[in-house]
Amino acid sequence: MPSNSAGSSATLEFLRQRRSHPCVTMTVPGPTEEQINDILTIAARVPDHGKLAPWRFVLYRPEQGNTIGTWLADRYEALSGPLDSEQRQKELTRFTRAPLVIGVLSQATQHPKIPVWEQELSAGAVCMNLVTAAAASGFASQWLSEWFAFDEEAARYLGARDGERFAGFIHIGTPTQPPFERPRPNLADIVSTWTETN
Repeated sequence: MPSNSAGSSATLEFLRQRRSHPCVTMTVPGPTEEQINDILTIAARVPDHGKLAPWRFVLYRPEQGNTIGTWLADRYEALSGPLDSEQRQKELTRFTRAPLVIGVLSQATQHPKIPVWEQELSAGAVCMNLVTAAAASGFASQWLSEWFAFDEEAARYLGARDGERFAGFIHIGTPTQPPFERPRPNLADIVSTWTETN
């Protein structure tokens, strides 16, 4: 077991300062293949009751972004009606804003001992580990879902199989600006000590 050393303090300080970066502020370079494999290996080191690995990854490369964007713009228009130029541009660039996008798919299924909810939580933990591993590797990252994670036809186009749902899309790249801080919960509002009640 690691000792309680300066290394642990450094890790805590890193976690205190970790921030998400809007994917529109990312640029090249993205992670190398070796870095991607390392990030994914770390992402998969999460609590996983029953060792089910109820999640998997789909990688979206920069050269695929325009094709995906065109499909998404057409699908969104079919769902919502004609798009103005600003909304169409938004859909066209969904997968071109960062050098790499990693989709995390939840494969939660009925199990005699492990509730679906636990399996879904494990997929969420994978997303958080992905974000943290990317940041620790020196990259900006952002965890997004967006409408296409919840539209069955779009999700299928993006790689979801029967019974799978996207837990999110992790955008990874090089930051072009410092991250901004946002308000965080006040611990007094979210922490309580259990007491027995009748």
